[in-house]
Amino acid sequence: MENKGRTEISTLGEFGLIKHLTEQFELKNESSIKGVGDDAAILDYKDKQVLVTTDLLLEGVHFDLTYCPLMHLGYKSAIVNFSDIYAMNGQPKQITVSLGISKRFCIEDLEELYAGIRLACKQYGVDMVGGDTSASLTGLAISITCIGEGEKGKVVCRNTAKNTDLFCVSGDLGAAYMGLLLLEREKNIFKGDENAQPDFAGKEYIIERQLKPEARKDIIELLAKNNIVPTAMMDVSDGLSSELLHICKQSGLGCRVYEDRIPIDYQTAVMAEEFNMNLTTAALNGGEDYELLFTVPLSANDIVQNIPGIKVIGHTTDESLGCRLITRQGDEIELKAQGWNSLK
Repeated sequence: MENKGRTEISTLGEFGLIKHLTEQFELKNESSIKGVGDDAAILDYKDKQVLVTTDLLLEGVHFDLTYCPLMHLGYKSAIVNFSDIYAMNGQPKQITVSLGISKRFCIEDLEELYAGIRLACKQYGVDMVGGDTSASLTGLAISITCIGEGEKGKVVCRNTAKNTDLFCVSGDLGAAYMGLLLLEREKNIFKGDENAQPDFAGKEYIIERQLKPEARKDIIELLAKNNIVPTAMMDVSDGLSSELLHICKQSGLGCRVYEDRIPIDYQTAVMAEEFNMNLTTAALNGGEDYELLFTVPLSANDIVQNIPGIKVIGHTTDESLGCRLITRQGDEIELKAQGWNSLK
């Protein structure tokens, strides 16, 4: 931010800034009738169910600009909202973007941030239709609201899993957390020696999983293609253990999840060993994977087992049996919500 031409935000004013940052966003969805430029956006969803989610990201709590480029941050800020809509078996269609900006940021910085948001919108077919900006005394704050649509009868909640359903998860787990630990380690080294240069060779995947995650639109499309509507679903943002307990608690169930079935990438395993960390602990509690955790009836087993990118990791049980992890040795360990909690 310091080594480039700098245009102060005050040269444009609030409305000029909004116009400058948003004029390159084009509306692509039929439901987007009116976007940025009026007192409110106009949306028309006809016979669809409307889904709305909001995420607030605060500098120093949710991101560190020491190692998080602004373009990546913009992209991630949008993606985490898209992921919430996909986790309802819906399709994200519009977002509004609100910023709290301290004086250390300039217009060029915000252009980088919005370039990331614009790329995410382009990749996922989402329209940016409004937002707000304000001065901030505590650094950068980003609040994005995402509006999506879902077919009636196919929107999926967390509290509708059934006994003996299969627990499934997409992708792999723990990589984003390992990427975060790696970035934090290199930041601390840099503080002690500003000439130090990080070496991320062979660790690109876990870095990308932390700085530029993707929402699993592809999994939602594969489930629809195979005529599967999950009985319950949510995205893995706070850690697998936390999300398992959310679904079980809200559905009034217990579960059995098998340690040897939890999908983990090779780079994640190598990094966990380097940090002398238990690999399963990292996968259960790391968070920010933005994979989809969902349940399907036992009768769908043969179908989901053959869908690329999906792994069956366990099953639901009667609530009285509790929520347990079955270790590789066959022992039962109580699952605890040890994932991300910004309020602790």
